[in-house]
Amino acid sequence: MAPPKTTARAISQDAFDELVNENIDDLGMDPAEALEDAIQTLTLQGVDLSGIVTSVPGESNPVIECLEKLKRLESESDALDETVEAFDKLAELCGGDAGNVNAAIATKNGGVELVCSKINSANGSQLVLLSGLNALSSLLHDVQSTGTFQNSNGPRIIVGILNDNKQNVDVLNNGFRVVASAATGDEIVKESFMELKVDELIVEIMSIHKNPGIQSLYDAIRVLLTPDDNRVLASQVYGYARKFAKIGIPEAIVDSLHTGLGAPDLISACITLKATAVNDEICKSIAEKGGIDVVLKCIDDSGEQGNTDVAKVCCSLLSKLAGSDANKSAIVGKGGMDKLIKLSARYADDPSVLQEVMSIISVLSLRSPENAARAIEAGAGDLAIQSMQKFPAAHQMQRNSCLMIRNLVARNLENRTILLNNGIEKYIRKAKQTHANCKEAATDALRDLGIDSYNL
Repeated sequence: MAPPKTTARAISQDAFDELVNENIDDLGMDPAEALEDAIQTLTLQGVDLSGIVTSVPGESNPVIECLEKLKRLESESDALDETVEAFDKLAELCGGDAGNVNAAIATKNGGVELVCSKINSANGSQLVLLSGLNALSSLLHDVQSTGTFQNSNGPRIIVGILNDNKQNVDVLNNGFRVVASAATGDEIVKESFMELKVDELIVEIMSIHKNPGIQSLYDAIRVLLTPDDNRVLASQVYGYARKFAKIGIPEAIVDSLHTGLGAPDLISACITLKATAVNDEICKSIAEKGGIDVVLKCIDDSGEQGNTDVAKVCCSLLSKLAGSDANKSAIVGKGGMDKLIKLSARYADDPSVLQEVMSIISVLSLRSPENAARAIEAGAGDLAIQSMQKFPAAHQMQRNSCLMIRNLVARNLENRTILLNNGIEKYIRKAKQTHANCKEAATDALRDLGIDSYNL
């Protein structure tokens, strides 16, 4: 179990309102002054005011009004339009700049339970269902709201809706958005969805809706596989990733990548595939299903079309797949080094792309003098020197360059000579002196270059 966390003191809405009224009645403050004084006093005392309505006495709060309207409509089946209108208003209030504040108010006043109940009894109305799911996803913003969702039988309700609407892309999109919102930062909710076999449902839906895919479905997969609940010491998401791999989710995502840069969900699919590739076995299975080929093609296409976002996510995905030694050989054998250097030439003015290219070459060259030699032949040495010279302030790119240089020379004496003769040392030393996050990487690079004064 994780160590207990200290929590701020809580206060009820009634107690807060009473304090404001005391300021008005006993101290003669005007309503605005009384409200401000109460907020300042409680904040200084360490009281958590999230979810508390802090309006001037007598003023209505739109979130509370929205919830009251939904409660009144709860048993009126002929008021569908009004129900949809209330859901849409709630979603609007809980989005944007004031979203989390309003979502906290809604959560504290029974909003999550109410919306779960409403969508569970939508009586076949697609409009009510769509609006209700949209409102629910906007309410789920922290562990209090997701915990309430869990206690309101939320996971079972949502999985039931998804099962009943496998052909309806709109409902699926909104439903999986709720899955992603509810599972974010909450290990218990993740576990509930997995116990309800959401992984099998995902595979089935991906087989039905291939092109285009469902954007929020990818978000749901990624969140389910992210260990983001700091209340637990050991997350189960690694095991979930293995379950996903066993039933074919990575292969299904690889299939979706074949649509190429024209697919609106390409970036989400790449990020999600990376999340599933948690071990060597899964990385190799992705390669066996054509994953490396399709990613290399997307890298080529992103360079030709100037799509920076796709270039970066595809490079990041390829770097993850290259973590498997078997995949390293496959990537190099398919001309991966040349494609990466070609991409770097197209993005010679964008250090954010260059650092991703360096990251892959670093992984490909790790413990592989043959790949390191091939990288130098392709132009990795020139890439390092030119980029470090051109972008001295790009600290992450400078660090990635140092890491790449180290792997290029660690087991390849010939590469050391080539890079030193080309003047790499001064750029590494400048990075070491300029950027704190480069110090260790630069020191290691200088050492593996065979420089005696590497620690200076």
